[in-house]
Amino acid sequence: MRCGSQVTFLFGDRGTPDGFRHMHGYGSHTFKMVNAEENAVYVKFHWVTQQGIQNLTPQEAETLAGTDPDYAIRDLHTAIQNGDFPKWILNIQVMTFEQAEIFPFNPFDVTKVWPHADFPLQPVGIMTLNENPINYFGQVEQLAFAPANMVPG
Repeated sequence: MRCGSQVTFLFGDRGTPDGFRHMHGYGSHTFKMVNAEENAVYVKFHWVTQQGIQNLTPQEAETLAGTDPDYAIRDLHTAIQNGDFPKWILNIQVMTFEQAEIFPFNPFDVTKVWPHADFPLQPVGIMTLNENPINYFGQVEQLAFAPANMVPG
């Protein structure tokens, strides 16, 4: 199963997402999770929006790109400010090291997706955005670049 999904979605029939609140999120890469007993598995992350999928028409997307490039971040900020807290269900797909050894393609290949029939989504929790950052650089931008901000494990 081949899928360069991140770019393909944007240029396919799915359209351009109507802001961050109305789109799913995926971790492109395969990650390793280790529990307290030092048991490790490979995982893929799937964030499923609870606001429903909404897309812009090509005309709306073109207009916003040229006239309001901050539309998506402002929409997210405004929703949180108004108490309309967006939520996503976090699901993971889990693959053992043994399954990875016999898998028909490299599980680390970002151009492919793991079949849900073989590796079903397992709900882990819900992420609710209920507070806007006070210092956007310090609380958002800097976070993305500092390995020290990783959650243990």
